[in-house]
Amino acid sequence: MTGFLPRLVTAALRGGAGKTTLSLGMIAAWKRLGRNVAAFKKGPDFIDSAWLSLAAQRPCRNLDTFLLGPKRVQQSFGRNAESRGISLIEGNRGLYDGMDSRGTQSTAELAKLLKAPVVLVLDCSKVTRTLAAMVLGCQRMDPDVDLRGVILNQVARSRHEKLLRESIEETCELPVLGAVPRMENFPFPERHLGLMPPQEHPWVSRALERAAEVAGKYLDLEELWKIGESASPFRWEAEEEPRLPAESERPAIGILRDSAFQFYYPENLQALADRGALVVEISAVREKALPALDALYIGGGFPETHAEQLANNLSFRQSLRDAVETGLPVYAECGGLMYLGESLAMGTRTYPMAGAVPATFSMEKRPQGHGYTILEVERKNPFYPVGQVLKGHEFHYSRVLSLEEGRAHFAFRVKRGTGIKEMQDGLCYKNVLATYSHIHALGCEEWADGLMRKAMETRPGYSLAAV
Repeated sequence: MTGFLPRLVTAALRGGAGKTTLSLGMIAAWKRLGRNVAAFKKGPDFIDSAWLSLAAQRPCRNLDTFLLGPKRVQQSFGRNAESRGISLIEGNRGLYDGMDSRGTQSTAELAKLLKAPVVLVLDCSKVTRTLAAMVLGCQRMDPDVDLRGVILNQVARSRHEKLLRESIEETCELPVLGAVPRMENFPFPERHLGLMPPQEHPWVSRALERAAEVAGKYLDLEELWKIGESASPFRWEAEEEPRLPAESERPAIGILRDSAFQFYYPENLQALADRGALVVEISAVREKALPALDALYIGGGFPETHAEQLANNLSFRQSLRDAVETGLPVYAECGGLMYLGESLAMGTRTYPMAGAVPATFSMEKRPQGHGYTILEVERKNPFYPVGQVLKGHEFHYSRVLSLEEGRAHFAFRVKRGTGIKEMQDGLCYKNVLATYSHIHALGCEEWADGLMRKAMETRPGYSLAAV
């Protein structure tokens, strides 16, 4: 398929340069002007994607060539891009930073795959003409990267801005598309190497308004828009339409979705719906019991920041534990794994969790696992065939404290990453499979197929009549 899909990539020389906040500002400012904007995030990140979704007022899609592969990335972009406005794709880390010395899976490689023009966001703290040398290096590193301009961020004063503009425009022959001064108390608090989730931010609307004000005042929004419109037509391979089962065969699959559990790729939920599932959203914080379901999917999040609320909801914890004991299929990732455990230790306090799997967890001060994962399925489990290789992503500060391996077993051998314990992951107990790795449905069709199959197999014990 071919379509005119205006698009623009925002990139940087490193992480923490202000790329996310300025991308949010651009989207929010364009939305204020009544324009259509679709948001995309390079990489596996959930939190930046949540903010971008709010700014664009539509789901942000993750474009990750490691998890999805190039063809699926192109298909996802082609299907979800905005033809009557613009698509903004926020990169991650530095422009050429990837999984190896060749920059595999970098923002630059994604930009080339999508044939999208790139604008660099530059942190100008404590630098002048040397910044032009860095930009020049980016230009010469790979001439196939369509670098169109730069945005100056953290500018000290007017003289600083003048030096930077002249250096970059004369040396690199690139336009400066905005200059943002240093600002204190910019309303985007951070946690764990990134922004705090918007679900926990009490001033979401005001934060986005402020970002839009900054973008409108300091960025050349019209020129940025024109750069996006100058992108060449985009071509991608069409996907097959899914076949839905009969209405009577549609299983109810619950997801825990609230401020404690919020890390879900939109495509994962869509993959279940496309296969005919009735997706039921449930709150482990507010609701008193688990409804009647055919299966349950618990994504990641920050159960540690809601430990007291989750612990105090005794009736919900009990209902989940009872459902697991009677065979409910449950697929859990990261925060979901922690919640299914017996307890979560935080400093001097320990909070009871669902007690659905025989393991206890503790929160640590440093990351216990961070990065892409490769898992090989070695043992029988409810959802994946033995021998399958999975690609995922993990980022957790928790670790397992104790585990009754006589009552549970590991299904995965970790070929890349950390996992739960001793290069093992995929904790299995009855019809539960819980892992630290997040899986993207577009890169692993077996994920949704397995969840749907197991939901159908166990349906007699969980009648939809009660839903």
